[in-house]
Amino acid sequence: MVKYESTKQLTIEEFRTPFYRKLSAENRWVKLSQVVPWDRFAKIYMEVMDKKIGRPGLSPRIVLGALIIKHLKKLDDRGTIEEIQENPYMQYFLGLEEFTTEEIFDASLFVEIRKRIGKESFDILNEQLIKSVSWEKDKKRREKWEKGKEKKEEQPKNKGKMQADATVADQYIKYPTDTNLLNESRKKLEGMIDNLYAQQGKTGVKPRTYRRILDKAYLQHSKKRKKTKTEIRKMNHRLLEGVSRDIKHVDRMLDDFEKKGKQFPLTKRELRYLWIIRTVYMQQVEMYKKKTHKIADRIVSLHQPHVRPIVRGKEKARVEFGSKLSVSLDQGLTRIDKISWDAYNESGDLKDQVEKYKELHGYYPEVVQVDKIYATRENRRWLKERGIRITASPLGRHAKKSAVNYYQKRKRKREAIERNAIEGKFGQGKNGYELNRIRARLRETSESWISCIFFVMNLLRYEKIYFWFFFYRLFSRLRTGIFENIFLKVTMQPSYVGLNDYFGK
Repeated sequence: MVKYESTKQLTIEEFRTPFYRKLSAENRWVKLSQVVPWDRFAKIYMEVMDKKIGRPGLSPRIVLGALIIKHLKKLDDRGTIEEIQENPYMQYFLGLEEFTTEEIFDASLFVEIRKRIGKESFDILNEQLIKSVSWEKDKKRREKWEKGKEKKEEQPKNKGKMQADATVADQYIKYPTDTNLLNESRKKLEGMIDNLYAQQGKTGVKPRTYRRILDKAYLQHSKKRKKTKTEIRKMNHRLLEGVSRDIKHVDRMLDDFEKKGKQFPLTKRELRYLWIIRTVYMQQVEMYKKKTHKIADRIVSLHQPHVRPIVRGKEKARVEFGSKLSVSLDQGLTRIDKISWDAYNESGDLKDQVEKYKELHGYYPEVVQVDKIYATRENRRWLKERGIRITASPLGRHAKKSAVNYYQKRKRKREAIERNAIEGKFGQGKNGYELNRIRARLRETSESWISCIFFVMNLLRYEKIYFWFFFYRLFSRLRTGIFENIFLKVTMQPSYVGLNDYFGK
């Protein structure tokens, strides 16, 4: 159950504080509060909440505002609550009427918020931001086409540019190796054996695990700066034997509980780890026998078994561990078209990305600026049928110098350079908002974390163009012959917020 009343935001002068001086209207949080689509998010957020049953929940504005602050300041969950608790500007940004020293909500609630919102909610908000930027242009093009000025065409002319590329959002996990993964599995199984033995009343002989011998051997192995392949293989062999022995002990002890008719002793969390460890052991045995390091659906983390190794061939890191994202850039605003936890070829996403562009604007882009991996024969053929150019060298022999003039060469070069904008977005996300250090553990919370980062980057970009867009709409209204009404409204409410309320966000 959640209650939300869409009320007019207080002016910064009306916001009550225990201080003598008023807050500054030029503060970045005050300006950003005028740009965020609070009411649109509230509508999306309330759709996933029960309006009749349950305790009244938090205001959607507080929920979204806290997420924005968290990623803008690169804070953890507890740090975000503490920062809001100390900063009156942030509390104004969240929609509070006065300064308070109390916590707005418990930090542990962030996990449930990420589960509840999900990737889809931020996708809708990103689409709304893109639509609000191009709404005037798209409306004019649709009206012009519907009036019959372009009767010869079955659809509006292609317009605009779309950049597309893929990246990996790295999970914040320990760099995985076969030896570390097997040793961690052994430790988990030994803890289960101790727990089961204690629940049995410590009767009989405790299963032998040889933990001290293996701990000493693993410690000596890990301290070596340079390890040969033979040494690594021998260590893996010892750990595989230890994991196999511990799994048998756990199975036998569980059978004893079942024979005696006792309650199942393992918790849901322990049972999940047991299933994961069994899968890891089977994969490691197969790779050990085949003397390879590749296997389908390879698990690289016991805590996050959905994470897969993704080979990217980058200079810094050849293999990355996280989710692969297909992202498109439209008028400086990004949107995530696909999130996958398995490695795949991103060239197959181009058709869907172009169709989503048409669904958003009502027409296809004029040019698609992509990397060479997207320039497959199938994609070239599909784009050519729809009159869309692609920034890739044509197939076949090189054309004669006389066939390509100077203007065409400069145009191709400029369009190829413009594609670097999406690479800059990836750099902004990873360096500025830790897109390469996703700290959420679950699959759905990680996807929500990633989507929120892209939404925050879009907000900052939208804030820059919002003021120009406002004056553009003001000029358009002046041209429609309502100068008197606007003049009266401006004289009555000369502030920026008054004009914003008059024209609508």
